[in-house]
Amino acid sequence: MVCVMRVTHWGQNGHYLCAHVHKRIACRSQPSLTYRSTVATGRSTPATPSSGSAPRRTRGRGIPDATVARLPLYLRALTALSERSVPTVSSEELAAAAGVNSAKLRKDFSYLGSYGTRGVGYDVEYLVYQISRELGLTQDWPVVIVGIGNLGHALANYGGFASRGFRVAALLDADPALAGQTAAGLPVRHMDELEEIIRAEHVSIGVITTPPGAAQQVCDRLVAAGVTSILNFAPTVLSVPEGVDVRKVDLSIELQILAFHEQRKSGEEAGFDEERVPDGPPAVVSRAGAGATGGAKAVAAAAARAVSRRARGKAVPPAAGEAERGEDGELPAVMPA
Repeated sequence: MVCVMRVTHWGQNGHYLCAHVHKRIACRSQPSLTYRSTVATGRSTPATPSSGSAPRRTRGRGIPDATVARLPLYLRALTALSERSVPTVSSEELAAAAGVNSAKLRKDFSYLGSYGTRGVGYDVEYLVYQISRELGLTQDWPVVIVGIGNLGHALANYGGFASRGFRVAALLDADPALAGQTAAGLPVRHMDELEEIIRAEHVSIGVITTPPGAAQQVCDRLVAAGVTSILNFAPTVLSVPEGVDVRKVDLSIELQILAFHEQRKSGEEAGFDEERVPDGPPAVVSRAGAGATGGAKAVAAAAARAVSRRARGKAVPPAAGEAERGEDGELPAVMPA
């Protein structure tokens, strides 16, 4: 039996495994040479595993952080296509669904070793597998949530965690009154049990939803217990040692950024209203006496010409007898008698 797959792994008993199909299916014949995926370049390099150890996949220069940040966007769009049984998708279609340009998408996918097929596009199911693998979503990730207030309750009830490979292992709070209560079917446990839970559940990801004053202390305890990745919802900056990753989510900052853009849009609209040209020529107030009538008519005619010039967007030379214009082409503030 000959098995040809893109990515292969060595089993514990020396079997040659077809990882793309299923990790437990072993080919009967073991080839003398395997190829391991180099995610960064998309090339394949020969590698013969040493006895008793599985080969490591090399990443070359690695995947840039900006690309990693966009992978969940691609995965969400691809999952929606997969649910609609769409077999293939072009880079333009997928880029539009993810909200990026197609050139950037193709560059990002080159780090995964996936270049698509000209005239066909990308295989949806295989891309879902590739991105899920790179994001580590092919395994279960136990998560603890610390701080079971309104936000903690909301996160505990969020169904998107389980569908993406994240299992809420425990809910913790320092308030003794909350101990024993349930949220999303899980009991709220006291902070005194934090270290024991992390050790027993093999937790490496912690979510902090405490008030800002308690966030650093909670962070220190999580790190000391073995947590190496933290999602921080508290409005404060956390100090962590090297090797610990922190992602910050501050809803108030996002709202402030939106407020800035709204204010700028309002200012632009107000400026446009101020520069708007009136429907007719401005009224002319003349001096007392019949001798002012001729001058008023000349000024009114000049103002009408200025309005017409603005509307057409063209420069119109002043007619004979018209008042001289200023440097910006407008009528002088002092009208002739």
